[in-house]
Amino acid sequence: MKKLLTLILAVALAVPALAGCRASQKDGTVSTDGSTSMEEVIGVLGEAFQEKYSGMTFTYNPTGSGSGIQAVKEGRCDIGLSSRSLKEEEKADGLSETVLACDGIAVIVNPENAVNDLDMETIAKIYTGEITNWSEVGGNDAEIVVIGREAGSGTRDGFESITGTENACKYRQELTSTGDVITTVSRNPDAIGYASLAAVSDQVKALSVGGVSPGEATVKDGSYVIQRPFVLVTKNGVELSDAARKFFDFVTSDEAAQLISQAGAVPVK
Repeated sequence: MKKLLTLILAVALAVPALAGCRASQKDGTVSTDGSTSMEEVIGVLGEAFQEKYSGMTFTYNPTGSGSGIQAVKEGRCDIGLSSRSLKEEEKADGLSETVLACDGIAVIVNPENAVNDLDMETIAKIYTGEITNWSEVGGNDAEIVVIGREAGSGTRDGFESITGTENACKYRQELTSTGDVITTVSRNPDAIGYASLAAVSDQVKALSVGGVSPGEATVKDGSYVIQRPFVLVTKNGVELSDAARKFFDFVTSDEAAQLISQAGAVPVK
């Protein structure tokens, strides 16, 4: 009798748990991981997705492009977020990319800085240590404090490849997120950094490059040359869950294009 009561109790406790499991499977969760530069864009899209599909949950882990790519490869998230194109060796590992949008990489300084424009050659010379004082480029007599992102960052990869400064930058600080770069530059009148245009606020000043200001129109027509893709990363041969498929289809739809634009990036749609 005692054993029978124990069995009945165990079944009774299991029923709600199983019901909860079924509800979770029905509702679904989509997990994303990666680029901190995509925070504004992916945040707006995630919020709109959850409004459209009220029973589904969206999560975003801002770890950086390299970490997001690795997370997809290891099966730790549904969709990776990268602010650079996949490398050939990553594609060879079975990963696939879908370009969601294009984003300008803004070269930023403190609002107190008198410099408003630098050409590409000068930017490269600053980052490689050939130019070390703001007075050499029309600013105050002060040492230039060079700020950048950590190794593995999609923003760093994009910036260095476009400016031709790979493995040659002389950083004073290497920071782990777009927000950290913006905050650091905003607090130091002698600093220079780079950040996703979609994330730039009035805390800092975005320089024009070769006379061209960063913006949606100049990124779209290609006249602003420091730009890179925002990429969705998936794994070949691994079928997305129902929630992840709905999210993927939503963010790459015409419906999402306006949201991407409002978040400061240029949709490919």
